Amino acid sequence: MTESTGSPDPVGPADAAGPAGSAGSAGSAHSGDGASAPVAGGRERGALWRDAEFMKFWTGEGISQIGAQVTTLALPLTAVLTLDASSSQVGLVNAASYAPFLVVTLLVGVWVDRVRRRPLMIAANAGRALLVTAVPLLAVLDLLRIEFVYVAALLIGVLTVVFDVAYQSYLPTLIGKEHLVEGNSKLQGTSSLAQIGGPGLAGLLIGWVTAPYALLINGASYLVSVVTLLAVRRPEPPPTVPERRTGLWKSVGDGIGIIWQSAHLRACALQSGLYNLCWMSLQTVFVLYAARRLDLSPGTIGLLLGTGAVGSLAGSLVARGLKRVIGLGPAILAALLLCCVAPVIIPLAPANGGILTLTLFVLTFALIGAGGTMANIHIISLRQSITPDELLGRMNAGYRFVSWGMLPLGALLGGWLGDLIGLRETLFVTAGAFLSAVLVVLLSPVWRLKDFPAQIGARPGPEKTAVAS
Repeated sequence: MTESTGSPDPVGPADAAGPAGSAGSAGSAHSGDGASAPVAGGRERGALWRDAEFMKFWTGEGISQIGAQVTTLALPLTAVLTLDASSSQVGLVNAASYAPFLVVTLLVGVWVDRVRRRPLMIAANAGRALLVTAVPLLAVLDLLRIEFVYVAALLIGVLTVVFDVAYQSYLPTLIGKEHLVEGNSKLQGTSSLAQIGGPGLAGLLIGWVTAPYALLINGASYLVSVVTLLAVRRPEPPPTVPERRTGLWKSVGDGIGIIWQSAHLRACALQSGLYNLCWMSLQTVFVLYAARRLDLSPGTIGLLLGTGAVGSLAGSLVARGLKRVIGLGPAILAALLLCCVAPVIIPLAPANGGILTLTLFVLTFALIGAGGTMANIHIISLRQSITPDELLGRMNAGYRFVSWGMLPLGALLGGWLGDLIGLRETLFVTAGAFLSAVLVVLLSPVWRLKDFPAQIGARPGPEKTAVAS
């Protein structure tokens, strides 16, 4: 995906372009296009290493991300290996995981803007811990059925929406907008490390204790995140209370409106939705293709996905430097080209599970990871930088609605096409469709940005131009 992000974002851009996935946005004349740009890159390089409150938050998230990677692989493999699920059923499991991004995201965004965000994150992770541990408990009692996997995936998805919308709205209040690029780079780097070790660990655990029981690891990781969030002592400012309370649907409309009225936010949200549609189709079909067509073991599949995330780590390390050298917009475009062209390598690789095939798979996921992570860092920072704090929850919710709302559709589309035309053929179709995300950015002003535009609603300053001429 392109945004990544958050909850475990897929290897690609979840919010930007993808989990994946992830991650940016739309625009109008008053959105700050061409306005003077405050730099959201941090006043002092590496300042967050000395921020104890951020370090608590970051540590908990890192541990939680590793556990979440177990669920990303273990839940669909529980359906495939324990319950003998079909391609369509695996698609339904993945669709259930992401359907809440279509159904409840906009309402959650209104909620997040009206309350403190940290308590929501704590409650969401406690709920996810209970749900993922319920799967192995039902397996012990021989009561596990595919219908419960659907329900568990759906409820975990609802809590993921709550956590992710609150998380991306909470970060600017925790570290300040001047440290957003550094903070997002660190969080994306941790996510990349989790993707490196997580899927491999998941595959080994699944091979050792079987898929349902591996989910216990994720339950424990969510509880660790709860403890670290409780330990954060920096006061969270109260939510802004408007002079006149707006209605629910008016507030929902504000979230969509801020994206639609900003050329930058609108373009990034659209490309993110297209990318995530393709990413989830690819992810759904790839697990089946690798397990059934190539006869790869769960451990090998996990290691493939994990080694692919080495690219994500590399991307998180070079993202700031790339922006500094070529500018914000060109950095986003280059990152998207990388992660949108690479998927064609998967169906082009020999369908025999040999060394060459495995090497090409590793290369593919590494390129997707590097491009997706760089896009996520810059687009998430762009969104957080130009959006007023009182609208962050609704903006993030509206963005997730467009971006992550395409994930269940991609899962259903991939499962349906896999049954209709074949697994490898679906991988070819999906690889071609990825290029639509790049086209959206090329037709927008995003790729011409030199730096972050002024915050939406701010007066343009005279000192520099945000969009290259």
